[in-house]
Amino acid sequence: MSSIDWIVLFSTLLLIVAYGVFKSRNIRNIDGYLLGDRELPWYNVGLSVMATQASAITFLSAPGLAYTSGMSFVQFYFGLPLSMIVLCITFVPIFHRLRVFTAYEFLEKRFDIKTRALTAFLFLIQRGISTGITIFAPAIILSTILHIDVTYTTLVMGSVVVLYTVYGGTKAVSYTQLLQMGIIFAGLLAAGFMVIQLLPQDIGFSEALHIAGKSGKTNAIDFTFDLNNQYTVWTGLIGGFFLQLSYFGTDQSQVGRYLTGSSIRDSRMGLLMNGLLKVPMQFCILLIGVLVFAYYQYHTPPLFFNSLETEKLENSSYKAEYMALLEQQESLGAKKSQTIHELTRALGRDDEAGIALKGEELKALNAKSSALREGVIELIKKNDVHAETNDNNYIFLSFVTSTFPKGFIGLLIAIIMLASMGATASAINSLASTTVIDIYKRFINKQASERAYLKASRLFTLGWGVFTVLIALYANKLGNLLEAVNILGSLFYGTILGIFLVAFYFKKIGGKAVFWSAILTEILIIGIWKADIVAFLWLNLIGCVLVILFGLLFQQMKKNG
Repeated sequence: MSSIDWIVLFSTLLLIVAYGVFKSRNIRNIDGYLLGDRELPWYNVGLSVMATQASAITFLSAPGLAYTSGMSFVQFYFGLPLSMIVLCITFVPIFHRLRVFTAYEFLEKRFDIKTRALTAFLFLIQRGISTGITIFAPAIILSTILHIDVTYTTLVMGSVVVLYTVYGGTKAVSYTQLLQMGIIFAGLLAAGFMVIQLLPQDIGFSEALHIAGKSGKTNAIDFTFDLNNQYTVWTGLIGGFFLQLSYFGTDQSQVGRYLTGSSIRDSRMGLLMNGLLKVPMQFCILLIGVLVFAYYQYHTPPLFFNSLETEKLENSSYKAEYMALLEQQESLGAKKSQTIHELTRALGRDDEAGIALKGEELKALNAKSSALREGVIELIKKNDVHAETNDNNYIFLSFVTSTFPKGFIGLLIAIIMLASMGATASAINSLASTTVIDIYKRFINKQASERAYLKASRLFTLGWGVFTVLIALYANKLGNLLEAVNILGSLFYGTILGIFLVAFYFKKIGGKAVFWSAILTEILIIGIWKADIVAFLWLNLIGCVLVILFGLLFQQMKKNG
């Protein structure tokens, strides 16, 4: 990066951190540290909820996912608006009325202490691991830019976020996220505009979408009912609904965000704001990835987007084979450029026969390019059996650093890092609050002073921060980070949601029945996932339904016994 980019990057990060520190001064008790004194307005709640979900993974992996697989991932969020409505009607008023710190306090009042502890434990496992993944995402950025091992950048990036979170608490996180999302929205709009400007002069937005469509990248809607298809309208509306309902209704990283609202109305307005804006926002992020794909139809793309791995290859005994593949890619790029321009002219003339012919030629050339790419991946494996061969998370970053003007690169990288800071800070804060309220205060030290609980909150924040950094060091083995986080969530969210739905709507089911039904369900869900029986989003629905059915069965057995 240029010196201008570094100035923009550090100035933006410094502004955010300073603003958060300023807003979080004078914290004296755990109510202020964990819930921001419950005084935030609805727009702050809404942006904080969005920022918690929209981590750096969203801005790194989503464009890469659209580049390789198209727009179908947007269907994952189709159940989100419906889940926000259910939350506003059911969860929000109950949590506010009970004045709880965490969602799991409610479960002890409804069931018993062991059900509360089990649910909190499931949350801590899932959120602790997934937060490690969100720390790893921005570490990729520094690794690529500075050309140093990702292990060191993970340690540095994780340490900065952990120290910031230990000091600030929820109030710092929420106010910081307000400013972060404003910068992120502006940056995304500018990034989309910039990608279009980089296309050839005779190619506009509609032409770029036509080109991407001929390669199968604009497949945003799929109505087929296939249990093994990860992204369809039905997996999004049904499986996605249950995943989002569990995430926003039972995951403390999100519950803690809307419990900071000054009233039930403010919490509801914040959630509805998230429901209205999240799908269009995710659509635009994926659309940027599709436009990047269109750009590389007119320009020869890298055969492999992780420059650290290709540089290793250039300095290895496989250099000659790698260079031969690059030459073939350049030759193929020239042919593709000619075909693309002929396809563009056919589109301009509405020549259906020409469009079909050149579209098939383009698909064939892209298939040959994919074969060359596989050849590079095989060389990387031969050179280093432990090398990372999934470069999906590097696609957008590689494009930005190689094409965007000075200053703008620094801003885009700052946006990705800001997203990581917001999501990671709120997640670590929620891990600490759950540990303090549901375990430490409930089982270990029941009668401590406010100052002692505040000190414990900061210590547990530090402890969970260290844990998530350790998880981040192994995150490069998980492939596409966005999918990895959602798969991990799907293993636990259905069970947790089932417990809460039983608590709300099945008054006859007691604590012992729901406790054992949750344990049995979790074992079955992990077994179904390991056997790869259905697409992961369906695990949320299956887990939720099994908890309810087993709960009814166990309660009936207890009654008959």
